[in-house]
Amino acid sequence: MRHHPNLTLIKIIHTAIWLFYNVVIFYLLYAVIANKIDVWVWICLGLIALEGLILLVFKNICPVTIWARKYSDSERDNFDIYLPNWLAKYNKAIYTAIVLIAVVILCYRLWA
Repeated sequence: MRHHPNLTLIKIIHTAIWLFYNVVIFYLLYAVIANKIDVWVWICLGLIALEGLILLVFKNICPVTIWARKYSDSERDNFDIYLPNWLAKYNKAIYTAIVLIAVVILCYRLWA
């Protein structure tokens, strides 16, 4: 397996983006559970929609992963991010489920 110094920078950037989206997703979940529907909820939904659009355009592959692939031939799911391999593997499924739960609660709050 090759290792390139740029891969470390890419992993840091990818992890920072992942952390940012954790804040976005968990704020959304908190806000709908606490019934604090404010402008930030709509900003969070917009950011999540943007991420979804990017993944759609790149055929469900993060563009950072594509960038990192230039510097690694690793088969591991976490080759491009500082996460445990199991979390990198199931990341999209886990966070999609959390977002869907938040959206269901949001719909309930808006229609109740």
